[in-house]
Amino acid sequence: MEPPAGRSTFVTSADGTRIHVSTAGSGPPLVLVHGTAGNHARWLGLRPLLEARLTVHALDRRGRGASGDAADYDIAREFEDVAAVVDAVAAASDEPVAVYGHSFGGLCALAATGLTRRIDRLVLYEPPSTVDDGSQRLPLAQLVAAGRREEALETFLRVEVGMSDDELAALREMSDWWQPRLAMIDTIVREYEADLAQALTTARLEDGAPPTLLLIGSDSPADYRTELSALAQRYGWQLAALAGQAHIADISAPELVAEPLLNFVLG
Repeated sequence: MEPPAGRSTFVTSADGTRIHVSTAGSGPPLVLVHGTAGNHARWLGLRPLLEARLTVHALDRRGRGASGDAADYDIAREFEDVAAVVDAVAAASDEPVAVYGHSFGGLCALAATGLTRRIDRLVLYEPPSTVDDGSQRLPLAQLVAAGRREEALETFLRVEVGMSDDELAALREMSDWWQPRLAMIDTIVREYEADLAQALTTARLEDGAPPTLLLIGSDSPADYRTELSALAQRYGWQLAALAGQAHIADISAPELVAEPLLNFVLG
């Protein structure tokens, strides 16, 4: 999979880790934060729809793509990474920054609002639920430890992402998609087992919080949609449902994501 064309730069995060950022487009700045099974190349379909009106800065989260990593993992460093990129983009453009985060990346983007005041608009696409107590988590780490890496990836995609057997079979045929995800299974596992509740304790959710748009797929699991809708109501976020979509509309139907995102960021 060829990554989108763009200018590559690096931002040094609070712990010294170098975070890679791919930049292209014209207009107000937007930072893209990918989810667990991705890197900056996941935005192949969405970026062209945004770059005519926005300057898009797509980062590789730590341990992914061209970004560095640390010896020990702490989810709090992920929040600092997003804040560091936002501050660097804001300083270079002399403008406040909008942020769009998908899935786990949405949680990192939300938490970053508590670490920088330069985020003026926030769009979250189905961040993971933070009410999970961990008791029902999948044995991904055990599968990886036993050398069953492919089974761990399949289990994650089938159960957590909600992919069908047909979708999984299609992805397995795409070596430029499947093999990179298999290579990053250790990073997927560490994020899956992280304490997600830290995001809400770090985020700026009350006074001074940026306007926030929450995107959900109309075909995503009902319990998940209910939990996210309750968060939106609690914190006064705008809510938009993407008809006929589940967790990856920015890949399967990027135009359905681009329209509300652009309207919200530029409105």
